[in-house]
Amino acid sequence: MSSMKPREQPKVPCQMEAEVDRISNLPGHIIDKILSLLTLRDAVRTSILSSRWRYKWVNLTSLVFDNQSVLVSSQDPTIIKNKMVKIVDHVLLLHNGLIHKFKLSHRDLQGVCDIDRWILFLSRGSVKEFILEIWKGQRYKLPSSLYLCDKLSHLELFNCLLKPPLGFNGFKILTSLDLQHITMDQDVFEDLIHRCPLLERLTLMNFEGFANLKIHAPKLTFFDIGGVFEDVVFENTFHLSTVSIGLYVNIGNDHELTLGTTSKLTKFFASLPSIQRLEVQSFFLKFLAVDMVPRRLPTPCMELNYLSLRINFNDMDECLAALCILRSSPNLLELEMLARPDEQAGPRAVAKSLVEEDFQNCFFSQLRFVKIAGILGVARELNFINFLLANTPVLERMTVKPASQECGWDLLKELLRFRRSSVHAEIIYLDP
Repeated sequence: MSSMKPREQPKVPCQMEAEVDRISNLPGHIIDKILSLLTLRDAVRTSILSSRWRYKWVNLTSLVFDNQSVLVSSQDPTIIKNKMVKIVDHVLLLHNGLIHKFKLSHRDLQGVCDIDRWILFLSRGSVKEFILEIWKGQRYKLPSSLYLCDKLSHLELFNCLLKPPLGFNGFKILTSLDLQHITMDQDVFEDLIHRCPLLERLTLMNFEGFANLKIHAPKLTFFDIGGVFEDVVFENTFHLSTVSIGLYVNIGNDHELTLGTTSKLTKFFASLPSIQRLEVQSFFLKFLAVDMVPRRLPTPCMELNYLSLRINFNDMDECLAALCILRSSPNLLELEMLARPDEQAGPRAVAKSLVEEDFQNCFFSQLRFVKIAGILGVARELNFINFLLANTPVLERMTVKPASQECGWDLLKELLRFRRSSVHAEIIYLDP
């Protein structure tokens, strides 16, 4: 009788071990990519995956401390703040290598005196992007060590006080600057912009400390501004292609300004020969319409393809200013006209109305998309719509959204009666 040998079972490695090996054996650049896509909190937690992952996060070049990085069950701001300080200190203590990006943004960042120490630490390295957002409390005065970060290419500050030391020579390779809710003197601001010769993108929101804005930036291509100013002047900004400007400009009652010999419209566009996208928000069109408004600009905006205008159709000067810009933009592709709701509800009767001559010599051979919103259906608004439909032979779509439902049906009937020069034009009515 032949002897039976017991059947040998194949050796199957533990599934958990296989998964650990698979994770451990990932190429270094793949691990770095995975870590870069995680929040800092999750990146640190990968230390438990394997011995190879244990200290991988300490080489991260981007450190972002925000609400997702600091998760505390307590609602006590003091506890949250203390926890955040411990986390930042712990990460910086263990970090090994270069830090290219450092972002600090938290709802309970108020009153953290340790920020000075962290900025001093960063100034000794080669940080390229620095973002500091303090959402509550008084303006945080930036320490002098920030101005030693000469490798910065992007600087973003929220709720800060800027006062550079006397020996500050500027950020020579800075290309992007975002300042919001900032306090600084006018000469300090102008000097800062002037000492950033490579600046390409500039965002300014809600300044305190001065009222006249002067921008001297030869490389600037993008500019976004909002706040209260008395004047804005561009100098040597001939490469500006995208501008969004929403100023609550103090122009006084009944245009109580010293009228200049040069139209504000002419002066404004003279420094923007390369403008491609322009958004005129808030009350800035009112500011541009203060002085004499020409029928056309001396030099047309040949590259302008997108225009957005916040306008009070009850203001004759604003309407003429809008027409001047339109006449001077022969290659416009997309137009947006947004009625200011706070003024549209005023008296519908106006002292002077636009006449047929005001709409002459204005033809849009390229305009394809038009959006009009916030209107009440009064005569001047309807005249603008009729004028646009009659002078846009390649128009594809016009979207109209009234300010309220009260004028909806009457407005729709008027729109259907208007003649369209484009056989492909589609009028889309949107409920408010």
